[in-house]
Amino acid sequence: MTGPDETTARASASAGAAGPSAAVLDDPLLPLADDALVLSHRLGEWAGHAPVLEEELALANIALDLLGQARALYAELGDEDELAFLREERAFRNCQLAEQPNGDFAHTMLRQLYFSAWQELLYAQLAELGQPLAAKAVKECEYHRDHAVHWTLRLGDGTEESHDRAQRAADSLWRYTGELFEPLGGPGPVGRVDWAALRSGWTERITGTFARAGLTVPESPQSGAWAAGAGRQGLHTEPFGRMLAEMQHLHRSHPGASW
Repeated sequence: MTGPDETTARASASAGAAGPSAAVLDDPLLPLADDALVLSHRLGEWAGHAPVLEEELALANIALDLLGQARALYAELGDEDELAFLREERAFRNCQLAEQPNGDFAHTMLRQLYFSAWQELLYAQLAELGQPLAAKAVKECEYHRDHAVHWTLRLGDGTEESHDRAQRAADSLWRYTGELFEPLGGPGPVGRVDWAALRSGWTERITGTFARAGLTVPESPQSGAWAAGAGRQGLHTEPFGRMLAEMQHLHRSHPGASW
């Protein structure tokens, strides 16, 4: 993704017991890595709870794809374990959408639809702008989006209960989607993303999917007064703190252990 000199400089900047440096926290790759890590963990929580075995495998595969993306991005910034397990809540830059609890199956699928439709379009732009990871990731994102679309159509055009659950999920998660289009800025390809085009393409895809599924596009604002860009600034919803404590527990319980 970057040359060896730039990677080394980033890694050096992230070192130290005080946590990541300001340079790492401001790096536009960090939010993308955090998005992938956090959503990977959320999807992993479905292990042993999915409605059918095929879906167990599908959700696990999506989670592993996202974890692989996170690791590749963290490697550009410093030590992956330090960045994942030794940062405090306010040092995470993931969007609030990714950290939302799984809820029921419809809630998980609508969260995935919103996120994957955005991530696929983002990585498609990044691939064109010369970000090496993006060329591989965009293919994974396409599968993730197709999977979410399949279930959105099935739930929305299914029984009355499945439709109602899908609509409630679409409505409750809508407020977290505006943050996805807050420009990340910074140097490199991420700083050259056309965020207006990204929003337009995302809206077209979501609107089209909802029309096919018989769902109504929410009319409420895409962000609350306090939530716009909040996750990117290190401000997170209450469930994220509990998720982070669980995710980091083993690593923090045995500092310096070799596995």
